[in-house]
Amino acid sequence: MDTIEPVHGTAVLLLIAAVAVAVLLTLIIVVKLHAFISLVLVSLGTALAAGIPVADVPDALTSAFGSTLASVALLVAFGVMIGRLLEVTGGAQVLADTLVSRFGEQRAPLALGVAALIFGFPIFFDAGLVVFLPIILTVARRFGGSVLAYALPAAGAFAAMHALVPPHPGPVAAGSVLGGDIGIVLLVNLPIAVVSWYVGVMLVSRVLAARIMVPVPDLLFGPKNGGRSEGSGHDDRPPPSFGLVLSILLLPLVLISFNTVLTTLRTDGLVAEEGLVVDLLVLLGNTPVALLITLLVTIGVLGTRGRTLAETTSLLDEALAPICSIILITAAGGMFGGVLRTSGIGEALTSSLEGVGIPLLLQAFLIATALRVAQGSATVALTTASGLVAGQAADLGDLQIALLVTAIAAGSTVLSHVNDSGFWLVSRFFGMDEKTTLKTWTVQETTLGLAAFAVAAIAWPLAGAL
Repeated sequence: MDTIEPVHGTAVLLLIAAVAVAVLLTLIIVVKLHAFISLVLVSLGTALAAGIPVADVPDALTSAFGSTLASVALLVAFGVMIGRLLEVTGGAQVLADTLVSRFGEQRAPLALGVAALIFGFPIFFDAGLVVFLPIILTVARRFGGSVLAYALPAAGAFAAMHALVPPHPGPVAAGSVLGGDIGIVLLVNLPIAVVSWYVGVMLVSRVLAARIMVPVPDLLFGPKNGGRSEGSGHDDRPPPSFGLVLSILLLPLVLISFNTVLTTLRTDGLVAEEGLVVDLLVLLGNTPVALLITLLVTIGVLGTRGRTLAETTSLLDEALAPICSIILITAAGGMFGGVLRTSGIGEALTSSLEGVGIPLLLQAFLIATALRVAQGSATVALTTASGLVAGQAADLGDLQIALLVTAIAAGSTVLSHVNDSGFWLVSRFFGMDEKTTLKTWTVQETTLGLAAFAVAAIAWPLAGAL
């Protein structure tokens, strides 16, 4: 649904947004009302308070809910089924053992983070996280302690790649709007993403994991230690080889690469808009399709090893049952963010930052941050903020434009909170309540964004001199 013409001034809209977030947190944390109910209730109240016409309120709610549900439900469903089969057949344990043997126990979180950086190059944040989930949980179960030590480095790596590095849609769109060269944006932002991940995620996650104990959740994959307890579906069949497990994980990576790379090349005019072969590869690389293909392959090579198809189907049913709450809460979080976008609260917040005489790089960062805080979506913050500062970027060189994309991406990353669907995915996947998620994921996303902006600010004068 398009943004409505605001009926309130900027100050009132900002007050409505602040009250909405405060009420939502109170309902969930203090009153203990279910997060899904709280999100729907506050979204409805915010829509009415912000002046969305009463007749348009149902559409404002359901369109944002439906679009988020469409993007999340298939990914989570296919991903947890793949993860369940990897877990009960011992595949996740094989991969975890290999990673640990190569990197060592003390560097297991680093190994997960580096692997996530590699996998995160073509795969979106939510898809990458759901595919990696069984490996993260298996490593965490093996060594014990807080799951944050293993979850945050990997999740932060996917977040860094998704926000900063082409061919992900946010940085591609921002670079295009600013008139930059996407290749240079890639070359500049890739090392910045790695550096900011290590400083803002890897180092910070060690501190957070040492201070906050979050036990390894049983929600998705059953009882502790590989699911060998009764009812888990795990038995004494020989586990699959490392090569086979790695091939399964690489399959969606390769398929999704077709989609992201070819789509980017089409955007740049390097590949024809029409062509059956390219269209087919783009289709196969569509994330839900790629995960569906991977699931079918996993069923064929792992799920039916010593099992009937009916027994495998029963395992998949067990995997799907617990994730209904995750999907609904995530979609409701997207609905809350959508209502904030439709009401014009994001635009009201950014309009107060335009033309205030601050340096362009800092202005871009603050505008993106304002949009991120107001409406939740990092991609929307990236594309909107780049449009708002594009006029001031007309005389910049390619290196400075790439750094401007970095600053905007950094702003779109910080302060993930309750209007961000990714916040709810991380919260529910790793068994954290909302207060703990704010103290961990929100903090880490903020340090990641600040680290990226700091690198851009340091490099900005040098880029201007070249």
